[in-house]
Amino acid sequence: MHVRWIDIPNVDNTGFSGYLSLPPTGTGPGIVIVQEIWGVNSHIRAVADQYALDGYVVLAPDVFWRQESKVDLGYDEAGRARAMELRQAVDDAQAGADVAAAAEFLKTLPEVQGGVAAIGFCLGGQLAYRTAAAGAVDAAVCYYGGGIQNALELAGNITQPILFHYAELDKMIPADAVESVKGAFKGRDNATFQDYEGVDHGFNCWGRPAYDQKAAASAHGRTLSFLTAHL
Repeated sequence: MHVRWIDIPNVDNTGFSGYLSLPPTGTGPGIVIVQEIWGVNSHIRAVADQYALDGYVVLAPDVFWRQESKVDLGYDEAGRARAMELRQAVDDAQAGADVAAAAEFLKTLPEVQGGVAAIGFCLGGQLAYRTAAAGAVDAAVCYYGGGIQNALELAGNITQPILFHYAELDKMIPADAVESVKGAFKGRDNATFQDYEGVDHGFNCWGRPAYDQKAAASAHGRTLSFLTAHL
């Protein structure tokens, strides 16, 4: 497996960077992994490497580059405070366009053979959703995507397969928000929703108290099955 940071051109022609992780074979379908509010930190890089070991060419773009380059925060009080500051400074539509640019760039890499998907977590889940709405990926996976319920006008633009993972105890994305997202896709066969009982927001992150091994493993398996079917 080979990893490196790589420059990504974007719509502003200013460029930013992303963490690229290649599978042991060197080639495969592509995945854009979209960070949480803690940046492309050790956890997100490990998730990128995890999917690379599953056989994918993985790019994790630096979403916060307009605020601070290569943010790498921990989950302590200071890290959370800084993460919230950075989150509040992000223009979601602009960040979504950056992630879409990263997806389009990933398609040009010679290592990518096959389709490209976006997988995002929390803020990244919303940005994966926006990337799908922009038509930049062949499939998308949104783990507890924060704010999707506030961007439902984009749902009609999503015609490719999309998978949503939601946590039952998530106070940041309450049940009525989840139901509004489900309602936006009602009667359409391209959206799949998976609900995880008894777990909270962030259940996939082993660095946080909310981590739940069973839910994380189940979601990872479902995501891999989804990607296998649609890439």
